[in-house]
Amino acid sequence: MAAAVPNGHPSADGDDSPPSPPPSSSSSSLVFLGTGCSSAVPNARCLIQPSDPPCAVCSQSLSVPPEVNPNYRCNTSLLIDYCQDEGAHKYIIIDVGKTFREQVLRWFVCHKIPCVDSIILTHEHADAILGLDDIRVVQPFSPTNDIDPTPIYLSQYAMDSISQKFPYLVKKKLKEGEEVRRVAQLDWRIIESDLQKPFTASGLQFVPLPVIHGEDYICLGFLFGRKSKVAYISDVSRFPPSTEDVHLIYIFEMKSTTTNLFRVISKFSLCGVRHNT
Repeated sequence: MAAAVPNGHPSADGDDSPPSPPPSSSSSSLVFLGTGCSSAVPNARCLIQPSDPPCAVCSQSLSVPPEVNPNYRCNTSLLIDYCQDEGAHKYIIIDVGKTFREQVLRWFVCHKIPCVDSIILTHEHADAILGLDDIRVVQPFSPTNDIDPTPIYLSQYAMDSISQKFPYLVKKKLKEGEEVRRVAQLDWRIIESDLQKPFTASGLQFVPLPVIHGEDYICLGFLFGRKSKVAYISDVSRFPPSTEDVHLIYIFEMKSTTTNLFRVISKFSLCGVRHNT
């Protein structure tokens, strides 16, 4: 959507002003809300305890506006603007990390994203879930908070962990006369880490792609898309054989689209740019 900054760098004429969002499109698109690590970029330590010479990456992150800055990155997160056959748009977000609120203020406003229709979690680490409390800001407002909960898809392992971290977000049966709490209303839906068991979120089908994150921790990537297949994998150390086989199958079957999207995901540096699919 904001395609005025080629390859994540300012234009040749030196105009660093943020691009204005074009009118809504009839096609689906991807918005990279963040491509940074858990501590995000810039790293606060680099700025409050600067080295000599100072870190060039973190120093530049404060001298260039984030909208045109390849060195300003929030926690990794993807927004899917899915345009359904009848033209209605559904907004699906993968991961809501520590910087979710900033991503909403910066990119939802820029791209006129009014809400989130579904949430998908890759795993339950801090950089993927600590924004869950702020989901309330992308839900409809009601004085009594009597709203339809947002579906959120996650593994049983992630569910068990989140139940301990955010017990007040896990819906419990209300006692007679008890009001709904004024917190994010979420509909927790368990998915399996199984390539053979896809699920559907807001009308779009997703195939779970189990990957190894660290030494022995299972994280999920996802394969999705109708006209073009997108494999989105955010946290991975290595591929299990079953997932690697699927990866190779789609690269060979849809080389022109899938390979390019893997390249975009691996090399993409500027957050907040909309990519039509």
